[in-house]
Amino acid sequence: MMTNTISKDQTVNGWINGFIGVLLFSGSMPATKLAVNDMSPIFVTIARAAIAGLLALIVLLIYKEKRPTKNQLFPLALVSIGCVIGFPLLSALALQYVTSAHSIVFLGMLPLMTAIFGVIRGGERPHPVFWLFSIIGSLLVIGFAVSQGISASPIGDILMLAAVVLCGLGYAEGAKLSKTLGGWQVISWALILALPLMVPLFFIYFPNNIETVTTGGWLGLAYIALFSMFIGFIFWYKGLAQGGITTVGQLQLLQPFFGLALAAYFLHEPVSMGMLGVTIGVIVCVAGTKKFAK
Repeated sequence: MMTNTISKDQTVNGWINGFIGVLLFSGSMPATKLAVNDMSPIFVTIARAAIAGLLALIVLLIYKEKRPTKNQLFPLALVSIGCVIGFPLLSALALQYVTSAHSIVFLGMLPLMTAIFGVIRGGERPHPVFWLFSIIGSLLVIGFAVSQGISASPIGDILMLAAVVLCGLGYAEGAKLSKTLGGWQVISWALILALPLMVPLFFIYFPNNIETVTTGGWLGLAYIALFSMFIGFIFWYKGLAQGGITTVGQLQLLQPFFGLALAAYFLHEPVSMGMLGVTIGVIVCVAGTKKFAK
């Protein structure tokens, strides 16, 4: 009886932490768009990783955390490649060609990618009905965003697709590793692995026209460095580890709608009122995936 209670508590806590992570991640694309409007995508990627990496180093030193084992280095490298470098760089490059609203279309595929890598790398085996709800939820998000009529760019689309694949790998790998290393420790060590490369590149790619960067550009960079690159992952990886990669990962289906709302409010990008109806459908799919995840 005690084991079931703990399991239920962990599941609930996993969904709460996962939801907080999704809320924080939802501002990533609009904030990145603000940053790349004033700075190069390469510098934005380097700066967000360098700032978050230095913050992670400070936190690890304060808490005197043990170093990862040799067996944990390869999974940490995958997290670093997927979440610290791959997704931020590819999505920032994509935003040179598409709006943040258009880029959010591809985030609808992120839960499915995370679930697939959760099966491949995490060994999870969800019920077949889970995949039905997951695919329907992804199609609802993608279909809604495409119905907005926003112009597409083949280059931007390819970059975002590659970004989502790498991000799904990083999410699943980090969630599996969080069970033994800890949620905030995973993203911290992944950031530190990239730090020796990011710090020198920060100065190499530092923009010459720094005085032209607007307040919005600085705020966008600050958000993705602190919340998208570090704080959000603390909640997200903890949630995935507690509630399961395939289960909690479906909360990402809600991220595009939060992101579209932010894009409409802060960037004045058009968003259809059909968002409400599709959001209800997505919530039903999230509930379905939760029920059939095991």
